[in-house]
Amino acid sequence: MKKLILTVVALMGATALFAQTDVVATFQQGLANAKSGDYTTAINNFQEVIDASWDIEEPDANQTKAIAGSKKFIVTCYNKMGIAAINAKQYDEAIAAFTEAANIAELYEDVANMNKNRTLIGQVYQVQGADAFNAEDYATAIAVFSKGFEADPRNTEMALNLAESYFKSDMYQDGMKICTKISQLNADKFAEAIAAAQAKMDMYTNNEVAKLQMANDYDGIIAMAEQLDDAAMAAKITLQAYYGKKDYNKMIELSEAALAAQTTDEGRSDIYYLLGVAYNEKEMFDQAVAAMTNVTAGNNVANAQAVITALTANK
Repeated sequence: MKKLILTVVALMGATALFAQTDVVATFQQGLANAKSGDYTTAINNFQEVIDASWDIEEPDANQTKAIAGSKKFIVTCYNKMGIAAINAKQYDEAIAAFTEAANIAELYEDVANMNKNRTLIGQVYQVQGADAFNAEDYATAIAVFSKGFEADPRNTEMALNLAESYFKSDMYQDGMKICTKISQLNADKFAEAIAAAQAKMDMYTNNEVAKLQMANDYDGIIAMAEQLDDAAMAAKITLQAYYGKKDYNKMIELSEAALAAQTTDEGRSDIYYLLGVAYNEKEMFDQAVAAMTNVTAGNNVANAQAVITALTANK
C-alpha cells in the first residue's frame, strides 16, 4: 500500500512539472512565431497558454510570467496583423484584426492598447470613407464614417466629415448631434475641432431657420429647436422664433431659462439683446436699457449701444 501511494504522489508531481514546462514552453514558442511574423500560429500558442492557465491553481513565477505575457502579446499579434492588412489595402481584414485586438485588450483591462486599437479602427474607416466623401457619395460616406465614429469618437477629422455628410444629405438633426458631441470634447485638446463644429452648427442652423422663416413657419423653427441637443443654441433659436411670431411676452418668459442655458459671454449677450428687443417692442424702455447694458460680447454690441443711446436720449 505504501508503495502504491508513493507512486501516485510521484505521478502527480510529474504531471505538475509537465504542466509548468508545457505552459512556459508554449509561451516561448509563441514568442518565436511572433518574431518570425507567423502571427496566426503565435496567437494560437498564446491562446493555448491562456486556456491552460484556468487549470493551474497556484502558478509559479515562470507560469505567471508566461500567462501575463500571453495576454499581452496576443493583442500585439492581432495589432500586427491589422497593420499588415492596411499595408496590403485589405481594409476589412484590418478592421477585423484591430477589433479583435481592442476587444481582447478590454477583456484583460489593458486600457492603453484598447484605445490604441480603437483609434486604428477609426483611421481605417476614415480612409475607406474618404473616396465616397470626396465623390459626394454622402450615403456611403455616412455608412462608413458612422462605424469609425463609433469606434473612435475622438477622431475629429472623421467626425466633422460625418457631420458634413449628414448636412449635405438634408439630415440636419443627425449632423447637429455629431457636432454637439464634438463640442463636448476636452476644450484644451480639441479647441480647433470644437470651433469647426460650432461653425458648422451655426451655418447649417441659419440655413434651416432661413428656410422656415421664408415659409413663415415659426412653429416649425420652435419644433426644430426642441430636437437639438445643444441647449444654448436651441434657446436662442426659440427666442428668435417667438420674435418672428411677435410674441414678446413669451420671449420675456423664456429669457431666464435661455440665459441659464448659455455657456459663453457671447451666448448670454445674444439672449440679453433679444430680451432687450422684446422689452423695447412692449415699450418697457427702462427694462430694455437694462437688458441691452448686459450685451458685452458678440455681434450685437454696437447695436445694443445704439439702442441704449436712443432710448436714454428720449428721456
